[in-house]
Amino acid sequence: MTWDFSTEPEFEEKLAWMRTFVREEILPLESLLDELDMDAIDRALAPLKEQVKAQGLWAAHLEPEHGGQGWGQVKLGLMHEILGTCALAPAAFGCAAPDSGNSEILALVGTPEQKERWLKPLLAGEIRSAFSMTEPDSAGSDPTQLVTRAVQDGDEWVINGHKWYSSNASVADFLIVMAVTDPDAASHKRATMFIVPADTPGVHILRDVGSMDDPSARFGRYGNHAEIRYENVRVPADAVLGGVGNAFVIAQYRLGPGRIHHAMRWLGQAQRAFDMLCERATYRYAHGSLLAEKQTIQTWIADSAAEMQAARLMTLHAAWVMDTQGASAARTDIAMIKYFGAKVLHDVIDRALQAHGSLGYSSDLPLEAMYRWARAARIYDGPDEVHRQSVARQLLKGYEAPADKMPTEHVPTRKAAAREKFAGLLD
Repeated sequence: MTWDFSTEPEFEEKLAWMRTFVREEILPLESLLDELDMDAIDRALAPLKEQVKAQGLWAAHLEPEHGGQGWGQVKLGLMHEILGTCALAPAAFGCAAPDSGNSEILALVGTPEQKERWLKPLLAGEIRSAFSMTEPDSAGSDPTQLVTRAVQDGDEWVINGHKWYSSNASVADFLIVMAVTDPDAASHKRATMFIVPADTPGVHILRDVGSMDDPSARFGRYGNHAEIRYENVRVPADAVLGGVGNAFVIAQYRLGPGRIHHAMRWLGQAQRAFDMLCERATYRYAHGSLLAEKQTIQTWIADSAAEMQAARLMTLHAAWVMDTQGASAARTDIAMIKYFGAKVLHDVIDRALQAHGSLGYSSDLPLEAMYRWARAARIYDGPDEVHRQSVARQLLKGYEAPADKMPTEHVPTRKAAAREKFAGLLD
């Protein structure tokens, strides 16, 4: 089997433009985020979005008929590695979660009317969306246990439930809500997705949940994660997205590519921390020499470089499998990059922070914020433990117990068989 991650020279020119644009135009805004309200952030991003659109790079994850580029996952992965260096960059390129994933499923399973009302303005950057699945009262690692209910009442559906970590919900114009519509159905046929306008009566956005990433979350800011109560929320029958009972299947359309993009964005963050680690080593003098001359620091640098390269190749391979064989064939590869990439992200940032000592621990460098943000990577889009279990189950399908319960590589047994096979040689 041959693996080809190569892209044409014209695409490398686009990547080069993105690197410069993110570094010079978007990254400087990052240090001002605590001082800007949502309106100011929107005004700052507006001219940047126009430059991205002029380059033909807006919403590149979608097909051309929806205003995107129709790029495969390899190209999108390489793009997201660059965007991962700055939290604001995906928004400037029209591919920030959860809008990107929501636009993908709207494009895939939305009705013409749903696309016109929600997808078109979402892609134009005129509105925002949220994906409302996670619940405080059911295990996020097992979405078959969702308890939010939607009951049909004539031509309407009535939704009741409690959600949280609905990213961007406090600034969203609409939410895609996952609710159980048939509790007696098979576990993966119980739930349905609904498009719910944020101003629908009964939608109560209670708060933006504070977290390690942002302990003092201010309500109504981009990137926050809301807690929501749905109390007798009535939506029409045409609010169903992708058919009744199909929520779990649709969610996989959304989560597969999203995990590749996450893993590549993590590499962008890891590269940023790696650059800080290497820079620190060139000037910090302690105990008679520069850090760059100390074996421990050299080991950190070498291990970080190798781990990032391994994660990059694993992720690009998963992207290539998805591009050439489909999402189902890439399932195990995608699960592996989720937990492997999250660990690489954490470890590289941790080494960079340690090398900077008290400066790294302080908020005078972005490392402490990056460290807190990185911890979430082991939880969202499925915890590491679930992905490891999934990978192990898939790999174990290729093995079976030996008939006599004797290990295949048992040396005495193999030696006896070899003596019999090569009896003439031994004689």
